[in-house]
Amino acid sequence: MSSATADEFETHRPRLFGLAYRMLGSAEEAEDAVQDAYLRFSGADRTGIEYPAAWLAKVVTNLCLTRLTSARARREHYVGTWLPEPVITSDGALGPLESAEQRDAVSMAMLILLERLSPTERAVYVLREAFGYGHREIAGVLDLSEANCRQLYRRAVQRVGEDRSRFEPAPERQEELVASFLTAARDGDLAGLEKLLTADVVWSSDGGGKVSAARRPVEGLDKVARLSVGGAERFAAGLDFTAAEVNGETGLAAWAGDALVGMVAFEVRDGLIAHIRVVVNPDKLGFVRRQLGRAA
Repeated sequence: MSSATADEFETHRPRLFGLAYRMLGSAEEAEDAVQDAYLRFSGADRTGIEYPAAWLAKVVTNLCLTRLTSARARREHYVGTWLPEPVITSDGALGPLESAEQRDAVSMAMLILLERLSPTERAVYVLREAFGYGHREIAGVLDLSEANCRQLYRRAVQRVGEDRSRFEPAPERQEELVASFLTAARDGDLAGLEKLLTADVVWSSDGGGKVSAARRPVEGLDKVARLSVGGAERFAAGLDFTAAEVNGETGLAAWAGDALVGMVAFEVRDGLIAHIRVVVNPDKLGFVRRQLGRAA
């Protein structure tokens, strides 16, 4: 590939990564898909590529559709709760997140909801919602009829939920909320924790069978508050925590010295913490480590 062609591909790489990540929920697999697209682009007859952006979007989408089929089979045997791979979004890795709706679109909650969809429904939904493709453009990407794409989109919207928008406090308030949660958990302050959590709060943790983690979600104010205190005493006592924007949400990075050992994302609803998602599976922290410039 010429340097000019390579440079041209690099201009598309961020958008392609954002597409692949939303399709797969895995940063590592998204990077692989984008790299495969790079190799195909380098070997393609350029005279047949009138619009490189559209050509690459089609290639990446179809690579992701193939990967999704095998990923679903693997997840049937996944140990414990499966969560998406976390991504630091403050550096623009998944595109601009200037509104609550944009942040919600890359949240772990949304990526988990997208798991309800068939691979093709997911492709239609992501291309339409995240990238603003028209149904005719989507039909061209997926080699389907425009009418079929419209039907797939309607079905996807119904399965995901027509309106997931929610009130969110300002980022500064969210950061204060998370800082208060961390302090209360470490101090063993159950009463303080209960003031920060919704009545139906949920704690989900993903250790992938490789690191100790609750294999099922823990639900309810009292149970989550006690789990937070117990976890702080047994597992987090020797860790350092730094603030991070995780998938568009206020979060924490957990460190054992210079080693990143976990990422935590907090879903806030009506000014309270509604869901705590903890990823400690070391296989899912590689991309974030590279973002933060830290070793395993």
